[in-house]
Order: sequence, then C-alpha cells, then structure tokens
Amino acid sequence: MAEADIAIVRIAPETSFKNKAYEALKEAILKMDIYATPEPVMLDERALSERLGVSRTPIREAIAMLEQDGFVKTVPRRGIVVVRRTKAEIVDMIRAWAALESMAARLITTTARKKDITALRDFFKDFGKDRLPQDHVEEYSKANIAFHQALISLSESPVLVDLTNDLLLHVRGYRQLTIGRKDRTATSLPEHLAIIEALEARDTELAEKRARDHTLGLAAYVEAHGQELFT
Repeated sequence: MAEADIAIVRIAPETSFKNKAYEALKEAILKMDIYATPEPVMLDERALSERLGVSRTPIREAIAMLEQDGFVKTVPRRGIVVVRRTKAEIVDMIRAWAALESMAARLITTTARKKDITALRDFFKDFGKDRLPQDHVEEYSKANIAFHQALISLSESPVLVDLTNDLLLHVRGYRQLTIGRKDRTATSLPEHLAIIEALEARDTELAEKRARDHTLGLAAYVEAHGQELFT
C-alpha cells in the first residue's frame, strides 16, 4: 500500500505556545471584573510567563494578538493594561447585547425544550419577598450574570455565542456595577421572571420584546448615571 503524499507543514513549537498563551490569557481576561474599581488593571509579562510555564517570547506574541483584538494596550513605561471602554462605548455594547439577546429569546421560544426553559427559574429560586435581591447583592449579581449567559446559550446559536463573547467582559462588568443600585435591583427580578414567563408561554414576540427592553433599560441607566458608578 502506497503512503499518501500529504502536503503538511511542521508545526513550530513557539507557534503552538503562542496560541495556547493567547487562549489562556483571553479566557482569564474575560473572567476578570475590570470595572470593579476605577484603578487600571495591569498585567505583568514576567509573572504571566511564570504562571503559564512558558518563555516570555510567546507571552509577548500573545499580548500582541490581544492588543490587536482590543483586549489590552501596551503603555510605555507603565506596562500592559486591560482595556476599559468609555461610557459611550459601553452603552453601544449594551444596546448590541440587547439586540442579540432578544434574538436568542426568539430562538428559545421556537427550539428550546420546556424543561430547559423552566430551569431558568433556578437562577432565582433563592430570591423573593422573604429574601430580597437587594439584601444579597453579591449573590444576586452572580445569578443575574449567569441568567443572561444562559439565555444566549439556550438559543443554541454558535454565532450568537461568539458575538456576545466579545461583549461579555464589558457588559458583564457594568451589569455588576449597576445591580447594587436599589432602583435597578428592585426591578431586576420581576423583569427576569417576566422574560421566563413569556418564554414558557412560547410567546415569541413578547419574549423578544421583554428581553430587549430589559437590557435596553440597563443601557439607559448607564447613559444617565455612568459617571456616578465609581463614586
């Protein structure tokens, strides 16, 4: 049997390390809460090299890729800073998320299984009249973020998942910043439950509208109060 003549190029080890470093750093950045304080979030090249167990060359290459993607910025004499967006950019991102999430809601009403939709209620089972979200802000904030990610995932649309991943770092950060404000927390739980009710009823137009209006409410809040969020 003749061996197939396949045109294949040897993978350079440094290329593999660069890509792996890029994926690891991007994943770590996406999990950060970069809006928790007004102070910039800095990355140290040497520390990253030690923690990932690779030389500084693939770290530098990965940082260059992340900078091209808009996740980090190299500042002369200061180092590597994780990029934070302006208020106007955040508002624009939240509006984009509203459009994507409303489409996710539309898809859920037509394709998702009943038990998967009902399972969305589990995110808020520990909250109600006897246990108000505003009295357990940190716990409720985590449930809030998980709910919105679950909506996108439940759409079963890889494109929606990919598009929202690029927005997640910033939209999540501002959701966490605003959820502790009483005027936002008081309306959050009823709005979430209303979205779930529309999904359970398979009311496509209503589910889409409620999901969109809920997130557009966040955009309007950030636009009106964005400068106050760090005070």
